[in-house]
Amino acid sequence: MTVTKTDARTAAARGAEPAAAAGPTGPARSERLTALVQQHGALAVLVLVSLVASFSFDSFATGDNIGNMATSSAFLAIVALGMTFVIITGGIDLSVGSLFALGGVLAAWGSRHGTLVALLLPLLVCGAIGVVNGLLVARSRLAPFIVTLAAMLGARGLMLALTDEGADTYLIGKGSFLAELGQGTTFGLGNPVWITLALFVAGAVVLRRTRFGQHVYAVGGNEDAAALMGAPVARTKILVYTLSGLLAGLAGALNAAWLASGVTILGNGMELEAISAVVIGGTLLTGGLGYVSGSLVGVLLLKVIQNVINQIGSLDSSYQQVVSGAFLAVVVVAQTWLGRRRQLM
Repeated sequence: MTVTKTDARTAAARGAEPAAAAGPTGPARSERLTALVQQHGALAVLVLVSLVASFSFDSFATGDNIGNMATSSAFLAIVALGMTFVIITGGIDLSVGSLFALGGVLAAWGSRHGTLVALLLPLLVCGAIGVVNGLLVARSRLAPFIVTLAAMLGARGLMLALTDEGADTYLIGKGSFLAELGQGTTFGLGNPVWITLALFVAGAVVLRRTRFGQHVYAVGGNEDAAALMGAPVARTKILVYTLSGLLAGLAGALNAAWLASGVTILGNGMELEAISAVVIGGTLLTGGLGYVSGSLVGVLLLKVIQNVINQIGSLDSSYQQVVSGAFLAVVVVAQTWLGRRRQLM
């Protein structure tokens, strides 16, 4: 069989077609893979760690242990939800740990006047502190780190003043609706877990399906560009800090209902845990990119790691912080690398 030059050129052209087509699709496929790892990498690690722990420890996958982990994760998750909105805008909120403790004390104190007062009081006070944070950051253009650090100290001081330097502990009546809200169960899961799930569903809808959510991403991506496009930059910042304060106060109130008292020593370092969970879940500290679902996964991953350390038994509880810190460092390095990789594509 004789092959002419025309046939050879035609065959060569046909052979070159797949290579030409693969050119633009290769980077696109790589970019999708990078985005997938960045968004769902923490979920894959959570599943892997849970599977290993289930085979390694008999008590890990039991209903009681899972229920306890879910309930204890709920309060941190609510705080992390508010932190997600703040970090996506490029900010930070260091006051949430103190607001969490303050909210619990206010809820326990207010429970003497009924459940409505017990729930509204921490929301009003912590929400007002969030508004002040937002105003100072957005209107006065002060650094979020300094503003929320001052709020952290102020809220902690207010909580100590209410409890006589921690000497007074306010209790919540066992038969009250507030106690049932924190200690009761529905379909085998604690009520705080269901409240947390409802809040995360609402948060995901707000962030992804509303104009406010679009403004949150725009402000975090490029504040000047967002202002040029007509986005209300100052109002968006005020709202996210207000939301963070409200959620921290609510988490504190629910935790007080769960413990049946306003414990003053809680909340220390909680802001760092919340930031860690949000970053582990795929939200960039530089702002502009983040996922509500990822923050929930980040919280669960931290709690699972802590539970595994407790299951080992021979390790001191301080190792929880060591492991969490090391894991956070790895995640930040990985996110930075993935972010630069996506920009180059």
